[in-house]
Amino acid sequence: MENYTKEQIIAQARQLAKMIAETEEVDFFKRAEAQLNENQKVREKIASIKSLQKQAVNFQHYGKVEALKQVEAKIDALSEELDELPIIQQFKESQADVNGLLQLVSTTISTHVTDEIVTATDGDLLRGETGSYVKNSPGSSCN
Repeated sequence: MENYTKEQIIAQARQLAKMIAETEEVDFFKRAEAQLNENQKVREKIASIKSLQKQAVNFQHYGKVEALKQVEAKIDALSEELDELPIIQQFKESQADVNGLLQLVSTTISTHVTDEIVTATDGDLLRGETGSYVKNSPGSSCN
């Protein structure tokens, strides 16, 4: 069994990150984000939301409850309008695809590390128990 240094693992992680950054999912995400940033309607709505959010903070600070409610309603309406735009939906889908890929990589690494530990200790892979746990558990014939 070979022992790896933390630096070697980080180097491999960087290589994996580079590979992920060059996937179709990430490429689509970058294109969707660029289209989003170039879209005048989207930029105007986002600017309006930011302006309203500043007003909301001021109204909240000065205890103007009714004005705050009105501004929050406008923010919600603009946010809904944004969410209904096809370009926003494409962006969110591409974001979800990239997040899904990252989650898959993370889960795969975690699962395989656990399996390697269980296997290396002569544990029970089906139950996910290490060898030392199996040997020392109640009902074990090794006690």
